[in-house]
Amino acid sequence: MKNFFSVLAILFFTGNLFAQEADTTYKPVEFPTGFSAQLNVVYTNPKGWEGKMDLYLPAKDKGLSPVVINIHGGGWNKGVKESQTGFSTFFKAGFAVANIEYRLTGQATAPAAIEDTRCALIYLIKNAKALNIDIGKIVIMGGSAGGHLALMGGLLANDHRFDTNCPGVENVKVAAIIDKYGITDVWDWGYGKNITSKSARTWLGNYANDEKFAKSVSPINYVTKNSPPTFIVHGDADPTVPYQQSVDLHKKFLSAGVQTQFITVEGGLHGKFEREKNSEINKAIMDFIKSTPAFKAN
Repeated sequence: MKNFFSVLAILFFTGNLFAQEADTTYKPVEFPTGFSAQLNVVYTNPKGWEGKMDLYLPAKDKGLSPVVINIHGGGWNKGVKESQTGFSTFFKAGFAVANIEYRLTGQATAPAAIEDTRCALIYLIKNAKALNIDIGKIVIMGGSAGGHLALMGGLLANDHRFDTNCPGVENVKVAAIIDKYGITDVWDWGYGKNITSKSARTWLGNYANDEKFAKSVSPINYVTKNSPPTFIVHGDADPTVPYQQSVDLHKKFLSAGVQTQFITVEGGLHGKFEREKNSEINKAIMDFIKSTPAFKAN
C-alpha cells in the first residue's frame, strides 16, 4: 500500500511538472512573407538585467514603417513577451511590431517596469533609421499591467523623470496609446473601495504606503490637453481591474479635449472576451489609429 501511494505521488508530481512545462511553451509569432524577425534584442541593461524585445519588421522597400510597441500584462509580477502572438491585424496594415519584456516585481519593484517601458520607446527612436521605422507613427499598446505601462510610456512624453537608464532623447512622442483594461490608478487598485489587489502593493515595494509615490506612477495623473490620442477597452464585469478606472480615465481625456474612444464590453471579464468581440475590438483599434492626426496626415 505504501508503494502504491508513492507511485501515485510520483505520477502526480510528474504530471504537474509536464503541465508547467506545457504552460510555458508558446508558439512562435507568425509573420507575413517579406517581414523579418530580430529576437531578443537588448534594449536596456540596468544593473546587469537585460531587457529584451522581439522585433518584426516589414521589408524596407515598402518605405518607413509605423510601429506598435506591445507590452504583456500579469500584475507586474508575471508574464513573458512570448505569450503575445496576435499581431496579424498590425502586420496586415504594414506595421512593425516591438514586443517587449520588462522587469517584474521579483526582479525590481516600482518604478522599474515604467523605466524599462520608456527605454524601449527611446531605443526605437534612437534606432529608427537602422530599423526603418517612422518615429512619427509609434503606437504603444498593452493589456492589464501592460495597459498601465503603455499609458505611462505614452503620457509621460518629454517628462524624463523615469528615463534615468536611457537619457539623451528629447523627441519622445507616441502617435496613439491602446489601453486594454489597464490599471490607471495604482493607489486605488491597492487600497481603494472597489476591487483591490495585492499585486499593486507588492509592486510598490518600499513605497507601498506612500500615496504620493503611487500617484506618480498612475497614468490618470498625467492626462493633459497635449496627451496622445488614446483608445480604451474594458469589460464592465472585470473581476481583476476595476472597470471604473477606465471610466474615470476616459472622462479625464474628454475633459482635456484629447481624442479618445472607449469601448465597454458588456459582461466582459478581464480580457476574456469572445472571439467575435475580439475581432470587433481589433478592427476598432485599427480604425482609431488611422483616425489620429499622425496617420491621417498621409
